[in-house]
Amino acid sequence: MAIACFIRYEIDPFQRDAFRDYAENWGRIIPRCGGNLIGYFLPLEGTNYEAWGLVGFDSLAAYEAYRARLRSDPESRANFAMAQEKRFILREERSFTEVVDGAFQRAAQ
Repeated sequence: MAIACFIRYEIDPFQRDAFRDYAENWGRIIPRCGGNLIGYFLPLEGTNYEAWGLVGFDSLAAYEAYRARLRSDPESRANFAMAQEKRFILREERSFTEVVDGAFQRAAQ
């Protein structure tokens, strides 16, 4: 994995369970469509309206191919539609980050 797509969500805190369902659906969809799902994260303590998703790719070209597969995947389209219908995502931002090899997934010693 060379890059990570860091997705910051502003969610409706009263629809936390709906976002959890949405994230769990991506747990099946993202790997099938070619993304390396690192995880989705809900707020636990502190702010109650920020959630995150983190997905890895070998390159921006791999990300673009993945996005094309998402658009044609029926379960992906249904998940996006559910989010639009229930309106639990108030805002979404994407940033692409480069992995720092010497500081990624290092075990405690």
